[in-house]
This record gives sequence, C-alpha cells and structure tokens, in this order.
Amino acid sequence: MKNSFGDSISITLFGESHGPAIGAIIDGLSPGIKVDEDFIKKQLSLRRPQGRISTPRSEQDKFSILSGVHNGYTCGTPVCITIENSDVKTKDYASLQCLPRPSHADFTAREKYHGFEFSAGGGHFSGRITASIVAAAAIIIPALNKKGIYIGTHIKRIADIFDRDFSDYSADIDYLSNNYFAVLDKSASQRMNEKIISIANEGDSIGGILETAVCGMPAGVGEPWFDTVEGKISHALFSIPAVKAVEFGAGFLFADMCGCEANDVFIVNDGKIKTKTNNNGGVLGGISSGMPIIFRCAVKPTPTISKLQKTVDMKTLEEADILAPGRHDPCIVHRARIVVDSITALTIADMLAFRYGTDWLA
Repeated sequence: MKNSFGDSISITLFGESHGPAIGAIIDGLSPGIKVDEDFIKKQLSLRRPQGRISTPRSEQDKFSILSGVHNGYTCGTPVCITIENSDVKTKDYASLQCLPRPSHADFTAREKYHGFEFSAGGGHFSGRITASIVAAAAIIIPALNKKGIYIGTHIKRIADIFDRDFSDYSADIDYLSNNYFAVLDKSASQRMNEKIISIANEGDSIGGILETAVCGMPAGVGEPWFDTVEGKISHALFSIPAVKAVEFGAGFLFADMCGCEANDVFIVNDGKIKTKTNNNGGVLGGISSGMPIIFRCAVKPTPTISKLQKTVDMKTLEEADILAPGRHDPCIVHRARIVVDSITALTIADMLAFRYGTDWLA
C-alpha cells in the first residue's frame, strides 16, 4: 500500500473525501524556503467549485501546517499540512455499498482493500484529495519562480470548443497563473461555460484537454531511460483522478510528420543554444533541452452523473440499475488546471533536487 511519490523531494497523501481531514507530508525540502500562507490560500481557491459549472459541495479548505515550518520558513524536516473536511454527507453513499459506480474506483478499491475501504464520496480515490497536492505545491511554486521557472496551464479544449494555440508560452505564463478559467481566447471561456451548463442540465458530464508549459527549466535535467522528464511528469499526471492520456510536444501529430518536419533544428539566440521549433516539447533523450516543456493531458468526463446506468451488485453478482447520489461536477477540467500546475511543480522540484542537491531551492 503506497501513497508516496518522489525521490529527493517526496509527497505522501492521506485522508478520505468524507473523513475528518485530508493532507500531505512533504519530505526532502531544504531549510530556508519561505512559506506564504496567503499564497497557499490563493492556490486552494483556484481548485474550489465555482457556480453552476461545478459541484454544489462547498469546502473552505481551512488548512493547518503541523510541522516542518517555523517563523515562516521551512526547517528542513518533514512538512505536514492538513485540510479540514466540513461539508460532508456520508449518508448519501449508504446505498452504494455493493453497487460500484461506472468508471469510478469503487470496484477496484473493493478488490484491493477487501471491503475495509472508507468509500463515501470516493474515499481516498476522490478528487477531493487533490487539494492536498495544491497546498503542498504552494510552498514549492514560489521557490521555483525565484529560480526563474514558471508553470502555466490553460484549457485547450472543452468538448468541441477549442482555445487558440498556445504559441507564445513565456508571454502567457503570467496570464495563465492568475486566471481561474484559464483560456487565451476570452470568447472561448463563455462558450465553454455555456457548454458545461447545457451538459449539466441534461444530468450528464463532459471532459476536455489541458495544455501546460514549464518555462525556464535549465537544460540537462532528467535521466536517459526510466526517469526521463516525460516519464516522471507522466507518472505524476496519471495520479490525478480522471487524467487518461498525456502527450508531449507535437505528441500524436508526429505520426503525420516526416523527419524534416519533426526535427527541431538548433540555433543561437541571445548567446544561448536553442531550437527553432519545439516539436519535442523541451525534452530530448529524456533530458530537458532548455526549451519550454510542453505537454497536454486529457481529462475524462466526471463519472458520477444524474442518469440511470447499469452496474452489478457485488454481493449477489446480479446486474442492477444505479442512479448515483451525491454532489458532483458536470466538468472538472477547470478545477483540474491548478492540480496539474501543482503536481508538475512537485515533480520538477524533485528532478531539480536530484540534479543539483536538495538545498538548491532555498
């Protein structure tokens, strides 16, 4: 049973969606990193539900730092952050003890934990747990920024509504980092909202695609085989509930290219070696090239919907109907944006600490 990720800097997640609290333990942080609790609050606010495009569940995300921080700075010892769960309705899930919800982890959790799991609201598998990732990364992100490394994610697509191309990555980082419904084409935001509300009115849900840029990453970080930049980031991204696909750079478009189109030729820019294009998404041979690291992840529709679906009673092994209770998001793409930023920050920090030492971030 393992709930930890990272080598030089690691994060361990704990708690359940409808338990008393959730949280994270971050180990390996260097002493002397400034901890801004107002920034943690701001980051958590970006993950919370917003209006008709989100779940009615309203958590205030009141957090406490129990260890590892003194006088506003990390001590170098494990940092423990807890976040209260206050708006819980465990009884809503009493009828689901033997009825796994389609596309949820109910069935696989039962197989792994033999029925001892705390399953209400998805339990330890719930997207609620991602608040812990956001809080933990809010300590690391300012430290990365001081080193000139910035991470920004925008909503590339909701259903059939596309944002404009993410072409000028560095110029858009500030915009992306400070906007909740992060789109580059403002007209797309309204259409995305309308699409989500329309789907919600039908009792259904919708997915989308997030695109992320990591700017300022120095060249030479990452390992050539099993701990490549793509491998580490993908590993982390697939820990986010509902992320089902990841691609870097041109991704699947490489299948339609010839080598002369796909290759990123080298140039000199401001006295530094760069590439004219960035089809490889800032990674060559598993190692950062110094160009922006670009990737996209597909987020599936929220599994809990207000429609009658088929399932199986795990006790009687008979097919059954299910109308899943509880409160759910018609779309989680906009809330997942800050989670992608956060898990990426934790992963990047881990790789940098492995390359340069754990004191590098301080």
